[in-house]
Amino acid sequence: MRTKLKPFIRVTGLVFLSLSLLLVVTGGVIAQHGPTTDHLVGTGAYGNIELVSVEEVTTTPGLVADVAVNPAGTYAFLANWSDPNKCPLTSEAGGQNNPDAGAWVIDITNLNDPVTVGFIPSSQDSRPGEGMQVVNITTRHFNGDLLVMNNEQCGPQGKGGVSLWDVTNPLQPFKVSEHFGDRGGSAPPNDTNDIHSAFAWDTGDNAYVVMTDNFEATDVDILDITNPSRPRLIREINLSTEFPSIRQDSTVPNLVEVFLHDMVVKKIGNNFVLLLSYWDGGYVQLNVTDPANPTLIGDTDYNNPDPELLESAGLSEPPEGNGHQNEFTSDNKFFIGTDEDFSAHTVDVFTITSGPFINQTPPAGAFGWTVPIVELSDGVLNGPTVYGGYGCPQDASSIPPPSVLGTLAQGEEAILVLQRGPVGDPNANFPACFFSLKVEAAQNAGYDAVIIANHHTGAGGGASPDATLCGGKGHDFVVTIPGVCLGHRPFHRIFNTTESYAYPEAAPAIGAIGADVMATGKFDGWGYVHLFSNTKDANNKFPELDTYAIDEAHIPAFAFGSGDLTVHEVATDPQSPSHAYLSYYAGGLRSLEIRCQGNSGKCSLVEVGGYLDPLGNNFWGVEAFVRNGQTIILGSDRDSGLWIFRRTGP
Repeated sequence: MRTKLKPFIRVTGLVFLSLSLLLVVTGGVIAQHGPTTDHLVGTGAYGNIELVSVEEVTTTPGLVADVAVNPAGTYAFLANWSDPNKCPLTSEAGGQNNPDAGAWVIDITNLNDPVTVGFIPSSQDSRPGEGMQVVNITTRHFNGDLLVMNNEQCGPQGKGGVSLWDVTNPLQPFKVSEHFGDRGGSAPPNDTNDIHSAFAWDTGDNAYVVMTDNFEATDVDILDITNPSRPRLIREINLSTEFPSIRQDSTVPNLVEVFLHDMVVKKIGNNFVLLLSYWDGGYVQLNVTDPANPTLIGDTDYNNPDPELLESAGLSEPPEGNGHQNEFTSDNKFFIGTDEDFSAHTVDVFTITSGPFINQTPPAGAFGWTVPIVELSDGVLNGPTVYGGYGCPQDASSIPPPSVLGTLAQGEEAILVLQRGPVGDPNANFPACFFSLKVEAAQNAGYDAVIIANHHTGAGGGASPDATLCGGKGHDFVVTIPGVCLGHRPFHRIFNTTESYAYPEAAPAIGAIGADVMATGKFDGWGYVHLFSNTKDANNKFPELDTYAIDEAHIPAFAFGSGDLTVHEVATDPQSPSHAYLSYYAGGLRSLEIRCQGNSGKCSLVEVGGYLDPLGNNFWGVEAFVRNGQTIILGSDRDSGLWIFRRTGP
């Protein structure tokens, strides 16, 4: 359920006059997010949200990532994710040279005048992003505030694991430990696996941190940080194998990518509850009162058909999953999850049209930033395939020319097939690269389209053979071709090689000709928000009560040229159980209220406020805390810095 309070505008070259008028009103400032086209613009604050101040730390688009605040609410920490154009060599991990990544320290004692007072550097070629948090730890080994930062590789010297900084005095941060984590999987010798996110909690006598392991299917890693200078790995879990009941209905073709993305831990009653966003596996709760021996509390299922598409756009489509991040409400009656989906268009039907596996139709997806299939001249992607390796800068020169496919029939496209990664491939001694670098490599080689197949880790070592992942755009370039993401099993079937999920692998040789394929596309909207009851039903499931998306997310005209219109994160209000705040990328900051109808159990998410700057926003992180009885909301804008808001009204 949605309530639109103020209109938003999509700025394109066709309405440049209105933008020119806007620039006059705002003093002629160049649009905050690069070009004066291709993003939403708004009317500022509305409803129950008031803009307090902004601390600009950069003018580099995409440099800012997550935001955290210390328990006293006096200092904010803003992740520097690194300039994508300086760190171009990875999709899930690294790049070339990244000396500037780390965290800005911002004094917010005076909310009206935030001041950047320091910078905490990450180690060479490593970068933080999603998993930043400040937590108060009170064990026999440490008493103070710890800044928790994840590490993903961004170059040859990059390292993974978690880093812990003593920020009890934010003006004098002290490194307690760094790059601790799991040393198994695909990490180099004596190194730790990349982690995408981390969350720490204190139990009084002990403290722990849970992390997302990028390199293994056992992707829930728990460390004991009671002595934060000597973290110890105490448990690794693959939820889909240890607790098979969390897996979704196998008849739903889209729910095939099952992995951990983000998580929170909260003490509820006498237990510590770990709430995990397990992508297509839904949202999962574990009892981690004994973190070395977690037990399953319950989980969610995605409703079929997708309730948000059905309500908002009248589309009867299967759910896509994409469980990204979540939080409990302050009274623990509900939890809210965000599904991040950058692809407003997807593949309708993908078919292998020749060879031994002719007429098979494996699941497939479309990248949200490549040319949609529906925009091809005949609206169909159709043609022969050839294998080109990983398509990273280190092996792109080995991509064969499209001429190896021979003369194309009318309406056909020359299609290059690449693999995601590399991760763990002993024959590829270089880090994984951005999906966008792979697409650009296919373009530069002269292909009309590209298919990127999942790797072994993404396939869960064979547990999810058809799992697909259409990642985000990691660097800037002009995209001219469609991109399709495919599972690892259909990759083998296209090239008629032995199905394998471990190395050495019977992969096709570079230049091998594969089967012909055909794909059609369709509009299916951007990612959105789920409201769940925190009371289980008879099937040990937490019922979904409602969903929410901004209106533009389900309008095809906003699929391109408006920025990313998917939700990213949610922060619930620490003093009002009915309020929550969303960082919605180009959709701005949104304020929601949970409204229930008496004791009926029927509850809805209603938009009651928000902020979208007249020159656009690009919000990644969101945090909420209380100052003098008022709820303060921090938003991290990827292209500028820290934005401080206040909730008004009762």
